[in-house]
Amino acid sequence: MPGSEFKGDLCKADPTTYKHTESAKALKRQGCQMAEVTIYTRQLCGFCVAAKRLLESKKVKYKEHDATFDPALKKEMVQKANGRSTFPQIFVGDTHVGGCDELHALDRAGKLDPLLSA
Repeated sequence: MPGSEFKGDLCKADPTTYKHTESAKALKRQGCQMAEVTIYTRQLCGFCVAAKRLLESKKVKYKEHDATFDPALKKEMVQKANGRSTFPQIFVGDTHVGGCDELHALDRAGKLDPLLSA
């Protein structure tokens, strides 16, 4: 479905559940300020589902743009993503993260949580 959807809310999360995550520590320091996350998706995209699942597991709020049936939205994504046309394309604030693989690589390297809390 086209449009925006917001998922998860780390600010309302039980702090005992997330006390060992970098996101929770950063939120305590910054009073629940997190970078805006935008993800361009399409229907029936397993990589889109996996990227959203990672964000949701971290209770990250994100804005989803479903470009399945919207060529103008896909064109916008390609322009913002410097020519990359695969789905998903993920942005944290003004930073282009890339796709699902790049998002998971950032998480494995311990760099996703600091980026999200910037």
